Amino acid sequence: MNSLRFHWRLAADNSRLVGVSQDAKLQPSNPDRQQETLPDIENSLFFCRRAEEIGIDSLLTAFSYNRPDPIVLSTALAMATEKLKFMVAYRPGVISPTLFVQQINTLSALSNGRVSLNIIMGHSQKEQGYYGDFLNHDRRYQRAEEFLKICHALWRQNGGFTFKGSYYQIEQGQVGTPFVAAERSFPEIYIGGGSSPAQELAANQGSCWLLLFDTPEKLRSRFQTLIKQGKEVGLRGSIIARPTRQEAVEAAYSLIRTGNKQSIEETFVKQSEFQSIKFAYQEEKGDANWLTPWLWKGAVPWHGPSSIALVGTPIDIAEAIMEYKKIGCSQFIFSGWSELEAMTHFGREILPVVREMEKMSVPGNF
Repeated sequence: MNSLRFHWRLAADNSRLVGVSQDAKLQPSNPDRQQETLPDIENSLFFCRRAEEIGIDSLLTAFSYNRPDPIVLSTALAMATEKLKFMVAYRPGVISPTLFVQQINTLSALSNGRVSLNIIMGHSQKEQGYYGDFLNHDRRYQRAEEFLKICHALWRQNGGFTFKGSYYQIEQGQVGTPFVAAERSFPEIYIGGGSSPAQELAANQGSCWLLLFDTPEKLRSRFQTLIKQGKEVGLRGSIIARPTRQEAVEAAYSLIRTGNKQSIEETFVKQSEFQSIKFAYQEEKGDANWLTPWLWKGAVPWHGPSSIALVGTPIDIAEAIMEYKKIGCSQFIFSGWSELEAMTHFGREILPVVREMEKMSVPGNF
């Protein structure tokens, strides 16, 4: 079995990168909200180079109205790095699929193929309206199916490609700049979402289906459905690791005092159409937020759905990751507090343990 692959989220707000590692050279972000949404190349490059150093596969550049454009940002960062890949989040419906392929192919040529895609639908109808998009949840997935069919055809064919669907019409479409990568003729495509339309889209057009953390028992059968269709499955969430379990649990509960519950509720409950997000947000009382001894959802109301976290010592976290590998999970996208400290700790204290556990799990290795 192939080794697990680990990705990390590139923080939107560079204040999440600051002030935790003694060797960190990152500068404090400007407290002004407008400044926080501007590209911070110096700080982001420091983060990228640390990710390269510790063995992170790729960084996720997210798509949102209050973040820099992920394709442009990924291109700038790729030009100043050597090995790190960039997972570009994108929503079908913003631009034509032909132009999108042209942009991604250009990024691949400039980065020597160090690009993959995280295709998302947008969880908020209000934010979709900012881009002039008023389709509902299921129709956005139908449109994404057409979008990706066209993208795959453009990556596959040299000649003109004609397509007539409900959402797109392409006449003799072609892109002169090819997708450039040593091992692929098109980028890996990660499809996020827990709904049936998301699962179907991942099976038909994706490379990997991404879900939020849940217990292995609840995920097992869902994973197997996609794996049997030749797709990978991955998980997204956070890590809270400390030298002792008590310290990790205390760090977890401290997040409840630092988040913005009102903002998260407005964004992810009132505006979201995604049932998986609403389920993750649902508050529980007391120990009910501990889904397993190492999986905790207590920070979600204050920090959002991806704050469902693996909590414990480096060995606890590594063992939890291996439990997910046993049910077929092959990739993870992690976040943390702060991003730099959490990623550095993962790379230096947790990743080596995972790699050793992987070796020991192979028959014949002792």
